[in-house]
Amino acid sequence: MKSICISVLLLFAVTSLAQEAGKAGELLKNEASKTEIGSVNNKKSGVNGKNNPGFRNQGNSGFRTNSPQYRWNQEYGYSEVFLRIPEQGFFSVEIGDQFISNNSGKFRFFDLPAGRIPISIYESGYLLYRTTLNVRNNSRLVLDFFTNEGLFLLDSYPVQSYGFNSWNDIWNNPYGNSGNINYPNVMDNQTFQQFMDTMKDRAWFDDKKLAFINQQGRHAMFTSEQISMLVKDLSFDKNKLALAKSLFPKCVNKQKYFIVGEALDFESSRKELMDYISKL
Repeated sequence: MKSICISVLLLFAVTSLAQEAGKAGELLKNEASKTEIGSVNNKKSGVNGKNNPGFRNQGNSGFRTNSPQYRWNQEYGYSEVFLRIPEQGFFSVEIGDQFISNNSGKFRFFDLPAGRIPISIYESGYLLYRTTLNVRNNSRLVLDFFTNEGLFLLDSYPVQSYGFNSWNDIWNNPYGNSGNINYPNVMDNQTFQQFMDTMKDRAWFDDKKLAFINQQGRHAMFTSEQISMLVKDLSFDKNKLALAKSLFPKCVNKQKYFIVGEALDFESSRKELMDYISKL
């Protein structure tokens, strides 16, 4: 009798601590119409992703070309979405131009562009739910979905550094292209975002921003992408050019410094920057 009582108490404790659908997170509204719910997903090609310029296959007619165009260093985005469906069944999840199907209930999407991205959820090919996610740059959204409750946004986390500055380095290094892995003192994405946010809070004008960058960043190294963002944040092209010149020695991937040139407003400034670099 004593063992039975103990078993009942343990069962009660486990069930009371178990997660309950709909008790955590922000419920995201189901945007699928009544006529769409239950419709079969007969897609034969990718999603065009017209609402977000970061999607890869915009305007794709569904046919492969005989002469494909390769984009070795194209950056599509560094945001992520992790979705869990803790129910039995075969589900499919579509986010932007990515589509994953499995019966494990865990869906992990990487390399997503920032912005408003549509998400659709299917069970055995039938549409259950559709809404829009607001994905921020370098962030990971974590969600739970329950067929009877809906889609819940549990939290958003900054994407941590994976030990390299660009996903492209993983593929490009075997070709002999030098990557930017493990440079000392280079800012990871999270630290750099904090650096940018602090600068915007403390400095509103170009002279204050330049002073902040020179003072706070004197012991740090930057990537070409980070320097480009700093340059773009300035208002006047002469100040942008001055900053682009001064930060060149602190760049860890100088072979990509042309990215910084694109942040300048005038072609004459871009030429002056390239001439300056070529003489160093």
